Amino acid sequence: MDVDMDTDCTYILLFLHLQHSGPTSYSSTSPTCTAIGRFSSRPVSIPISVARHGGIQRPEPGTGIKVHFKDSKGNHLKTVEANEGDDILTIAHEYDIDLEGACEGSVACSTCHVILDSESYDKLPEPEDDENDMLDMAFGLTDTSRLGCQVRLTRELDGMTATLPAATRNMFVDGKKSAH
Repeated sequence: MDVDMDTDCTYILLFLHLQHSGPTSYSSTSPTCTAIGRFSSRPVSIPISVARHGGIQRPEPGTGIKVHFKDSKGNHLKTVEANEGDDILTIAHEYDIDLEGACEGSVACSTCHVILDSESYDKLPEPEDDENDMLDMAFGLTDTSRLGCQVRLTRELDGMTATLPAATRNMFVDGKKSAH
């Protein structure tokens, strides 16, 4: 599929602008749109295929980056393959793994909290301040906790393990006070 960055990003970012009332911009260095909105002062890259609600494109078997998902008790749920640049939240949704992602990757919640194996965690860049702020609200926070929406795969992460916590904390739902 051909990607027209100017057209595709314009429509996607217009949607984000209308939805979140924040300024938008895009970077044409990769097939993603980069948006800056009210939820984050940091640019959020959105794969074009995801922004179009088409999900990610699964790699040919044996060619992708393997990610092992486990439940909170350490039981293996599923091993999947994904592409470089895909994030854990999007991968989980593509393969029907129960990882919530209430804010859809805008770093405004902690419902995509995952616990990574220490070797993979050490290969990642440090979390940004907005991610750390959301992680502070995560249920079952550990030293290797990250938000799945912020973990982008690279080849060196092949074979990583992402463990789902026992519960999530959705502040909009869980912390909402009755208006009555």
